[in-house]
Amino acid sequence: MKTYAVGGAVRDGLLGLPVQDRDFVVVGATPDEMIAAGYTPVGKDFPVFLHPETHEEYALARTERKTAPGYKGFVFHTDAEVTLEEDLIRRDLTINAMARAEDGCIIDPFHGRADLQARVFRHVSQAFAEDPVRILRVARFAARFGDFTVAPETRRLMQDMVAAGEVDALVPERVWQELSRGLMEAKPSRMFEVLRDCGALARLLPEFDDKLLARALPSVDRGGDMQFALPQRFAVMTRDLAKEAVDDVCERLKIPGDCRDLAAMAAREQATTARAQELQPEEIVRLLERCDAFRKPQRFVDMLQVLNCDSGPAEGASVQEGRLKTALTAAQSVNAGQVAQAHAGAPQGIAAAVHAARVEAVRLQQGL
Repeated sequence: MKTYAVGGAVRDGLLGLPVQDRDFVVVGATPDEMIAAGYTPVGKDFPVFLHPETHEEYALARTERKTAPGYKGFVFHTDAEVTLEEDLIRRDLTINAMARAEDGCIIDPFHGRADLQARVFRHVSQAFAEDPVRILRVARFAARFGDFTVAPETRRLMQDMVAAGEVDALVPERVWQELSRGLMEAKPSRMFEVLRDCGALARLLPEFDDKLLARALPSVDRGGDMQFALPQRFAVMTRDLAKEAVDDVCERLKIPGDCRDLAAMAAREQATTARAQELQPEEIVRLLERCDAFRKPQRFVDMLQVLNCDSGPAEGASVQEGRLKTALTAAQSVNAGQVAQAHAGAPQGIAAAVHAARVEAVRLQQGL
């Protein structure tokens, strides 16, 4: 029985990057031998075990065979006779198909180290074409490693996969899982460029034509530079879409509520907030009410940052954002409870009275 570190841990170690998650492959062992050695079985589709002390995952070397369309249509085979090279050849990219032995020796049968040095994403074998998730993974890796390029033969293979309809078999949750991870990488625009170049973007996000994409990509990178959280980054990406188009994307990909709500609000209010310097107190308070800013003020501020993230230090952007933030602070100073108590005899008028008090507070704050 021999144990090897594999995948991202080996890749990141060779790149001099921090290693966060470590995966291990065990060659020459059976499930019974793993259990006898104190490992705890956890795998459902194939044998994976937790180390008795570190609780890290150790998988038995395996091969796989495509049996149906999509990314779930595989049958896995584990056996003590499966070699390390047979296990590595099923992996997606050469840079992820290296192993490190317990003595530190690097096993690199598919020249992943050379591709690391050349900054190239290259598929290991034609088995790449059997799993459409790998298209998303290559795109996500491009967002993380912004100076890497996709090998021409790998790009062609990805294009062929799209043409064959493999991308259409992806379930929404898996698409969003990979897109959301890519959005949180150092250069998210690269993910969308890779998806566009292979044709997958048109299948996954048909709402983005070339013009919209050209506007969105620099902004989504700017959101990364500003350390935006995921809801803000998604809203930056979609803010130039029509509100109805944002709704379509969110429904189709089953986008989580926090991302969906901020994106929809940013798309809906972009034109209004752009006129912030012209808005009258009544319009501002109605904007705050539409955005539920009195219950969720931070989300409103997040939206303003989304809509102004690529304006830099431009005076117009800072004045617009600043005016709406100070207006929110002024409107928040109104004690809605006191207003309600003063109108206890006519409860039907409470909402209008609170609204009027907030408008007056904004008017006074702005010296109007």
